[in-house]
Parts: sequence; C-alpha cells; structure tokens
Amino acid sequence: PAGRAAAMAAPLKRCLLRRRDGREQHGVAASSLRELRDKASVILAIDKAREPITLVLAEDGTIVDDEDYFLCLPANTKFVALAKNEKWSSKSLDSGTAWLSESGDEVDSAAEKWKQLARQLKDDLSNIILMSEEDLQVLIDVPRSDLAEELAQSQTKIQVLQDTLQQVLDRREEERQSRQLLELYLEALKNEDSILSKVAESEIVPRKEMDVVDTGTSSTGPSAKTALSDQILAALKEKPAPELCLDSQDLELVLKEDTQALAAALRWDKQKAEALQQACDQELSKRLQQVQTLHSLRSTSKGKKTLPWGDYPGLSSKRKK
Repeated sequence: PAGRAAAMAAPLKRCLLRRRDGREQHGVAASSLRELRDKASVILAIDKAREPITLVLAEDGTIVDDEDYFLCLPANTKFVALAKNEKWSSKSLDSGTAWLSESGDEVDSAAEKWKQLARQLKDDLSNIILMSEEDLQVLIDVPRSDLAEELAQSQTKIQVLQDTLQQVLDRREEERQSRQLLELYLEALKNEDSILSKVAESEIVPRKEMDVVDTGTSSTGPSAKTALSDQILAALKEKPAPELCLDSQDLELVLKEDTQALAAALRWDKQKAEALQQACDQELSKRLQQVQTLHSLRSTSKGKKTLPWGDYPGLSSKRKK
C-alpha cells in the first residue's frame, strides 16, 4: 500500500538510459530518481560491487542527485549510468550525439530551436512552466501552420496554445514590473532613512562596499571559479527580476553556485547574492509545484495520447465555442 501511494503521489516519468561507453539505450519509466537508479542497475546489469550508481545527463554530464531537480526534467531526458569510480567525459558525448541527432534536426541551428521546444510540449504540455521567456517567445513567433504541422494538431488548437504561451509570458512580465515597483518603493524608503540620519553616508558607504567587492574580483578570486555562463550572469545583473526570465535548469545552476563566488562575479555584496538565490529558489519551487499540480490533475482525468490541451489552465475555457 505504501508503494502504491507513493506511485500515485509522483507520476511516472519516461527516461532513456545507457552505460557510459554503450550505444544501446533503454526506455525506463520511474516516479523518482531513486527508482530510476534502482532500475538502471537491473536493466544495465551493473554488478552490486560497482554500486552506488551515479546518473548524469547524457548531454553535458551534469550529475543528477536531487529528487526535485529530477522532477523538473522533461520526459525522455537521456541519462548515462556511471558505475563506482567511473567518470563522465566528453568522449561519452561523442557516442551520445547519436541520440541528439535522432530527429535529424540541426540542434545548433537557431532556425531549428523552435522544433526542439515544440517536441518538449508534445512530450508534456506542462513543460511550458519550465521554459524561459526567450523560449516562450520563440514558440509564439513560429508561424501557426508550421507549428501545427510539427505537433500534428489543427491550426485552431495551435492558436489556443500560442495564446496560452503569450499569457504565461505576460504574467511573468507583470510579476517583474510589480517586483520592480516594490524594489523602487523600498529603495526610496531606505534612501529617506539615510538622508534623515546622515546625507554623507548615503554617498560614501555604498562606494566602500563596492570597492571591497572589486578587490575580490581579481583573476585569482572566487569569481574566476564561478560555473555560470556569461549569459546567465548578464541576466542576473541586468534584469530587474532575473529569476522570471531564466529557465528552470539555469535557476538550478544559480542555486548550486557558491554564494561568495556569485557575489564576486556580480560585484555585489553577499547579502544581495543570498537574496537573489532565495528568489531563484522560490521561483523554481513555484514552477515545480505547478508541474506537480498539473500531473496530479492529469492522473485523475482520462489519459490522452498527444497534447493534453484541456489540462493547462486557460486552455479549457478557450476551447468552448
């Protein structure tokens, strides 16, 4: 009964598994990372003496050891199972590129990016929640006829889908503007307090803090060790609410980053970096909760083989004629 309850709580996720140097892939359904790891040892016939198994993403070798992160991954994510003392290397990627080119699309081509995103929606419509604003805009801009052909759906349904994508995008923009207004208000209150106490301090203290951070950003400082890409760092520094415009994998990277290294890379104080990571954590948790809610709703309704158009908030009402 306990196992049955757990299975109901977390829906099964389709995954693809292979060994580090193997080309054979195995389709596996698992409701948790623990279950996937257990099934990997059996299906891939990994000796008990070579456990524990480490699961990494076939695409870039990212170690997946967090249950929540596993739940955030889209269906049909490709994993490589590493036995004890085995390491993922770029050579593993060479044999893994056969997986990435299965569809025949040019992965690196910007023109084909929308097809990758469309396939994510075909696997599971709730992937909308996990997409970045840039990804949402890409799908909104695709000609309706092309997207309809790719997803094997009518243009009417595609119009409903693109309207929903636009609603998600608009909602994030509204959240950003609200956040920006609140920050401006809080900043105004802070400045007012500073002026009442000492006018000089409001000018000098922030500069001193900035100087301290600057001295820590030499080539040998913590910033040199940050694993975040320039694109992510630029978004964190320039966007008023960066957690809203990053996709869930980028949010996960920000959370895993050392706070001190993040502060140095952004030239912020540690407190501001901690606040940013907390905001990213809350946004990721919110998206995960939305995905889990959708999965729960879907598991109680009748199964659908393709896109579950009626399961996403905002879709069902628009379908009525």
